[in-house]
Amino acid sequence: MKTRSGPPVAELFPGMLDTAAFDDLARAYQRETGFALAVTDADGQVLRGGDAAAACTDNEACRPFRAQAIAEALRWGEPCVLCCACGQALWAVPVMRNQWLCGGLLVAGVALRRPRRAGSLDRRLLHACRRLLELATERNLTNAALLAERRQLARRERERAEALHALKDHLQDDIRSTYLHEEPALLAAIRRGERTEARRIINRVLTAIYAVGQSNTELLKSLALELVVMMTRAAVQAGGDPAQILGLNYQSLSALADISDQEELASWLCDMLEQLIDAIKTNTRHPNSVVLARAVEYIEEHLADDLHRDEVARAAGLSPSHFSHLMRAKTSWSFTELLTRLRVDRACHLLAHTDHDLVQIALECGFGDQSYFTRVFRKRTGQTPGDYRRQHQADAPKS
Repeated sequence: MKTRSGPPVAELFPGMLDTAAFDDLARAYQRETGFALAVTDADGQVLRGGDAAAACTDNEACRPFRAQAIAEALRWGEPCVLCCACGQALWAVPVMRNQWLCGGLLVAGVALRRPRRAGSLDRRLLHACRRLLELATERNLTNAALLAERRQLARRERERAEALHALKDHLQDDIRSTYLHEEPALLAAIRRGERTEARRIINRVLTAIYAVGQSNTELLKSLALELVVMMTRAAVQAGGDPAQILGLNYQSLSALADISDQEELASWLCDMLEQLIDAIKTNTRHPNSVVLARAVEYIEEHLADDLHRDEVARAAGLSPSHFSHLMRAKTSWSFTELLTRLRVDRACHLLAHTDHDLVQIALECGFGDQSYFTRVFRKRTGQTPGDYRRQHQADAPKS
């Protein structure tokens, strides 16, 4: 192997590494890995070797990258593959006397192969990095104990980061569950413009956020941001102007970045709530027919439940009396009549298009038992459920 001419003296690092010892190390390394080895000072200046990658090792623009490779190896306790100004790979092991960084053993100018799969790294590079560290340790050219300690710390940090990521996902699931439990009441309060009730619900959700997030401000901000996204969706559904609400969101994100404690975070959330309610109150694009459609949608989603007028009115964002008055004016039906019609309509669909037995259909449509279901169904359609099924399944086109 050809070597770059060395300094005037034989000592590269006095008392640690001379030119003869380095040349012997470089030959052993190249024989085992196929890569040419160089030695540099702590600033990345090449002192000897590296002729196989002369274009890279002679390039002054690559010098900061050589120094960075040494620094990163010292930081993490093992070589890290970097990319230099030439677009080539390089890695290093720090040469150390006790705690003092003298320079580095460096490989540079290595062309990267296209990985066989995304996220994979050339195995020969990984082997070469590991072997360089082993050779430097065997020849007492680095502080092996310090590097081992750094590797252990790096491993702990990685495990902690992975655990925090998993915990954050879990916490977000918990907060999402808490919010979904509170969402119907919050949605109704926002629609009605009941600020006090909405604040009370937000405070309950905040208590849950603080309980699981504790003092991790960044985690709390992340969870609070998810809450605002849900609140925004509720505001749009309640009739808020999407363009105005989008502007509020843009402003809120800028403010959120500067928040540093829980008190500021709570204040930010309350301000967002006030602005969202204001956005709803200043927009009149939702006529009464849309409010009624929202009530019908809620009923259809909960037909199997024991529904009451007050619950549906609350979901639609109306007072019970206003809801009854509006429904009478628009449909001439009472709440009970509307609920019965929707339940019978659902039963007709299931009878004609499924093989569910009558007991199952009765329960799915909110009737307490089959006999009550049959009585109501015959009153509304003039047929028993069985007769209706036989007629409509017989009339269905054959495939």
